Amino acid sequence: MIGVTDPASDPRNDPARGTSRCGSWPSPISADLVAAGGVRVEAVAESGDDVWWQETRPLEQGRSVLVSASAGDRLPAPWSARSRVHEYGGGSWWIGREHAYFIEAEDQAVHRIPIDRSVDGEPTPERVSAPPPAGTNWRFADGREHPDGSLVVCVRETHRSEPGDHHEPTNDLIAIRTDRGSEGQPEILMGGSDFVSDPRLSPDGKHLSWIQWNHPNMPWNETELVVAPLVRADDAISLGPPTTVVSGVSVVGPDWTADGRLVYSSDGSGFWNLHWWRVDGTGGALTRLTGAEIGAPAWVFGTRRWVELADGRLVAAVTQDAVDTLSIVESDGTVRPVPGFGAMGQFGPETPVAVGSMSAAGSAPPSAVCVIAATPTGLPEITSIDVDSGSTTVIRPATPVGAEAGWLSVPESIWFDSHGRSTHAFFYRPAAPQGAVTVDADEKPPLIVIGHGGPTAHSTPELSLKVQYWTSRGFAVVDVNYGGSTGFGKDYRDRLHEAWGEIDVADCINAAVHLAAEGLVDGNRLAIRGSSSGGLTVLGALIRSDRFAAGVSLYGVADLKALAADTHKFESRYLDWLIGPYPEEMERYESRSPVNDASAIATPMLLMQGTADRVVPPSQSEAVVAALAANGVDHVYVSFDGESHGFRRAESIVSSLELELWFYGQVFGFAPSDAVSAPDSAIGRGFGLDRSVGDS
Repeated sequence: MIGVTDPASDPRNDPARGTSRCGSWPSPISADLVAAGGVRVEAVAESGDDVWWQETRPLEQGRSVLVSASAGDRLPAPWSARSRVHEYGGGSWWIGREHAYFIEAEDQAVHRIPIDRSVDGEPTPERVSAPPPAGTNWRFADGREHPDGSLVVCVRETHRSEPGDHHEPTNDLIAIRTDRGSEGQPEILMGGSDFVSDPRLSPDGKHLSWIQWNHPNMPWNETELVVAPLVRADDAISLGPPTTVVSGVSVVGPDWTADGRLVYSSDGSGFWNLHWWRVDGTGGALTRLTGAEIGAPAWVFGTRRWVELADGRLVAAVTQDAVDTLSIVESDGTVRPVPGFGAMGQFGPETPVAVGSMSAAGSAPPSAVCVIAATPTGLPEITSIDVDSGSTTVIRPATPVGAEAGWLSVPESIWFDSHGRSTHAFFYRPAAPQGAVTVDADEKPPLIVIGHGGPTAHSTPELSLKVQYWTSRGFAVVDVNYGGSTGFGKDYRDRLHEAWGEIDVADCINAAVHLAAEGLVDGNRLAIRGSSSGGLTVLGALIRSDRFAAGVSLYGVADLKALAADTHKFESRYLDWLIGPYPEEMERYESRSPVNDASAIATPMLLMQGTADRVVPPSQSEAVVAALAANGVDHVYVSFDGESHGFRRAESIVSSLELELWFYGQVFGFAPSDAVSAPDSAIGRGFGLDRSVGDS
């Protein structure tokens, strides 16, 4: 295992040799460039012949802006569209007949703006939902307007702030009449389930469908799809007798087609496949995919993996081995790739694609679909593609990368053995243009192992400037789709059942061992990093293996008992599936909580944490820091004021990346070409630091 090394003592850093040690390469992909290119383009929707989407911009303090192709930005500062339902949000805006509705980030109320921009400037958004009663906070998400425009239906999450009230928030389906302005009191349509999502109105407005589920399930475990008549009267809006369409499986992404079918994805076959149902009770399977699926875990609201074209056909994003293809679903259930998809904008014919969201493209042509997609060498763009002709129109070009192609590492899809299980990862080699860097031919690159968050999620091959920040400096990176990841079917996802902290840890360790054994990386310079649940993987790997020389945890889970006792409602019973029922399986919680075995960590660590994080509170990181200090292990800890679960502000993104590069330089013994250092707010042991948590 490598300890902290003085960069000046390594002969490979000698300028007289004319070589640059891996990690010290000069790179045009700066932390500032990563932050500027970190604009999230998401949630595309059509409005007549126009297209709208949402952009979350780090350079505007993480503000989320609605944008239309015809008029540009539609929300003036400081307005921001962001829902906090389930903490992760999503579904923060939707398009109606004459208005675009959105959830304002600050007050979490429903507002709207006119779609028709017939006046100069943008009109002040109009509040649609009434203020909540005293001692109560309301959050809204995932709405739809009734076909006649008279009301919207959406999810409401109610938080109570009375002293001594420790009850969970409640989640309901509600209706808000749109003609009452800020006096529009929500009318409860359905309550009683722990969670509800995806309220969708039939084309004639007579029926409402939704998904519901209860603790301890998560939406990718077991849900119910329900339909009920919508009953409207002057004095009340309510639902008639409900019908359960399907239960006992995971249902995602339901919506109605123009001919009155309710189409949804269900994983009853072992893969998320499309099914249909009508109010007369008829229904069946639309697709019968094996080895691929149409659907994604519902971490956020509003994810769309299929759409109906204006001509009635369905187009879906089909995921196989964490790579997406755009496919037409024929009336007989046949799924065939969209011709010409490889010709979209930046996309080459054999280029892996990651589809973020999709929508019908509006009124012209009827066979067109809008897709937000990215490739390994291009950031997300919005493109309209005619699924018949293959002709394309770029609606929102990709943000320029800011570096020539030679600096970009294209991932290789690899499979490796992990305790008898074939496991997937994307491997990135160091990359620089020919002649840009003179390297020592005998040096193998250090490796950064990434364990993605979730853990019910997956890594994709789309361009990540955060990954390229490392590979363009001489690091290799492996992004591991450990057992439990999505995009590989239910059996692969179920590997993590009651095995979190074991399977993910073993798979990340074995990914590093595999690459070192293949001679692709320096087995003595292995680092592992992860955020959120990936932080638990990092800590577990450092406890159970001595293969790693450095570990980085960003707002990582450390104390499973504390997480079970102190986290938000959406994930409060997630651990029942990942670990086992609490407190019945107390022994598992204790044995897999890294904080309880932190004395076994002898590896230098960097920990970073947002002070406003409700998903993984700062106390988790601070407990690990205290254990490292008590054990005399070199470490650095930095907290970011005001950041929640995931860093959104440009200055936080820049500071965290530069700090991590400085840390690797300290541990691996190279001098970064960037002028990086630990911030004054850093505390820890070693690395020239001698401040502990709580020191003034």
